[in-house]
Amino acid sequence: MDQNTQIWRKFYKKSITKPHLPRTECVVELNESDCYVAIDCGCGTGSDIAHLASQGYQTHGFDINTDAISICTQRFKNEPLVTISQAAFENFEYPTTGAILAYSSLFFAEPDCFSKTWLSITSSLVIGGVFIGDFMGEQDSWAGTYRTSTAPLTKHQVTELFVNFEIINFYERKEFGKTSLGKIKKWHTFSVIAVKRS
Repeated sequence: MDQNTQIWRKFYKKSITKPHLPRTECVVELNESDCYVAIDCGCGTGSDIAHLASQGYQTHGFDINTDAISICTQRFKNEPLVTISQAAFENFEYPTTGAILAYSSLFFAEPDCFSKTWLSITSSLVIGGVFIGDFMGEQDSWAGTYRTSTAPLTKHQVTELFVNFEIINFYERKEFGKTSLGKIKKWHTFSVIAVKRS
């Protein structure tokens, strides 16, 4: 087993019992469309999928990691509202949707394909639909030095992604802190909650 697989397995073991993120509850509150379909990009162990399905959303979760897919496939095998796919941002077939979650997953989108990936994401989201997600900043410890490709952006680049949205919440984090596995790193991230307007 390679180091990358070992690290992800440790992460999933720690996160499998965690509840959904509080931000996920904003989907029901902010989705102004009549589309009750959601996509969880980089779904991990599926905590946010479970919440969305409990709210009546037809939820599509995808992840590139085989272990994540195995966990979610087993977890949701009897849940008709959930579809799980093994895919990357670049090859996932995005359905028309009223909500998109991308918690820390866009950090690892292929940087050379990021513009195309973002177009796929925003094109699938209907007017009035909500995006909730995170972007890596250029000063993050993992920007350019992580074991796989990362897609760091400037604050200006992030805000430019949302010209057709109303930004409900924008938060920049810039501090040293622990990863899920307890290691200290410099975090530089942008967290966005936004509603598509055009």
